[in-house]
Amino acid sequence: MQITPIQFSLLVEALTIVLPLVAPADVTLKQFFRANPQLGSRDRAVIAESIYAVLRRRRLLEYLVPHGVPRRLALAALVKLNGFSLKQLAPLMKHGDEAWLAVLKGVASETLPFEIRADLPDWVIERMRAHLDDAQILAIAQGLQTSAPLDLRVNTFRARREAVVDLLRAQEIPAEATRLSPFGVRLEQKIALNKHPLFLSGDVEVQDEGSQLLGLLMEAKRGEMVVDFCAGAGGKALLLGAVMQSKGRIYAFDVSEKRLNNLGARLKRSGLSNIFAGRIDSENDPKLKRLAGKIDRVLVDAPCTGLGTLRRNPDLKWRQTEVGLAELNLKQKSILNAAAKLLKPGGRLVYGTCSILREENEEIVMDFLSTHPSFGLVKAAEVLQRQGIEVEGIGDYLHLSPQQHQTDGFFGAVLELKK
Repeated sequence: MQITPIQFSLLVEALTIVLPLVAPADVTLKQFFRANPQLGSRDRAVIAESIYAVLRRRRLLEYLVPHGVPRRLALAALVKLNGFSLKQLAPLMKHGDEAWLAVLKGVASETLPFEIRADLPDWVIERMRAHLDDAQILAIAQGLQTSAPLDLRVNTFRARREAVVDLLRAQEIPAEATRLSPFGVRLEQKIALNKHPLFLSGDVEVQDEGSQLLGLLMEAKRGEMVVDFCAGAGGKALLLGAVMQSKGRIYAFDVSEKRLNNLGARLKRSGLSNIFAGRIDSENDPKLKRLAGKIDRVLVDAPCTGLGTLRRNPDLKWRQTEVGLAELNLKQKSILNAAAKLLKPGGRLVYGTCSILREENEEIVMDFLSTHPSFGLVKAAEVLQRQGIEVEGIGDYLHLSPQQHQTDGFFGAVLELKK
């Protein structure tokens, strides 16, 4: 990656706006780009990639550049994270920059405190230490410090994965089938997918491979009644609709009208006719009572800290708090309890998060099972094996991580109501 003095100046300006984190970084960046329409796609890519690099290793950079102003943090990131030489950065430097950058460049990673190498908040590290050693924590943390690839899900109601991969390669877009998900395609480089014919035709959607596996824990079948309880923009509902070949009925519920509105265009592109979106006021919305005891399968992709998605959303580790975690735990328990009421005897409930914390994962499931003796835990490994999917290192629960599976960090549990 090259960076010009103009791009660097705009990067510093953007960092100054983003770093206070008064809003999600992607939202602030979009506003910055709208305010600077003269920027080309290459300029935007350089600025965005550099800002996300800073956010992924913010703790390291602020340790190396105490009280660092955005300009110095940007220079430190280019040297320490992006591998720029001092000679390459000469056009960007002011008097005195070369001396401190030379010192910084020579700092060996292994000499840094553990917390700096992990680049996670102390409260997150403390919770992870309750069940992991430092080597395990560091492996997870370093996996989350990398940039994520662009994963697609092939809409199997419309297209075959092999044909999608062949078409992308014919267009000189490096692509390969994902290792775990039978529907996934991984691109080596990010492209303007929203303008690509495969996207416009509904043949593919953007979805991390780990998210696809969470949906596959449902083992949804044609003709069933299914609820996606926290549907968001509908990515997993669309996966389930394709698995069911548009047979049966999927209710996609969410509290956010805006998120559900995003599902509308995606649903139209998909060609599916078995998904019905509806806004609910809360997990206790009266309209849910009409479905009580009638549903075959319920997916709860619960609101969570999102700490498993730090490759894509690195600002989350600085925006989440212990107080926020406690509030989320209460919400997770409440949603899981409400979702359980929808199932008919023999029905399946899948609980998932994109978190790496036990407090949002196993502990929520164990609490639920302790108060719902009519439910039993089904081994996640066995559910996926029945579909021909072998995932290293999983058993009772689905645990995915960047360093082991090259996915975002995901958790999934399969619960079934006894007949």
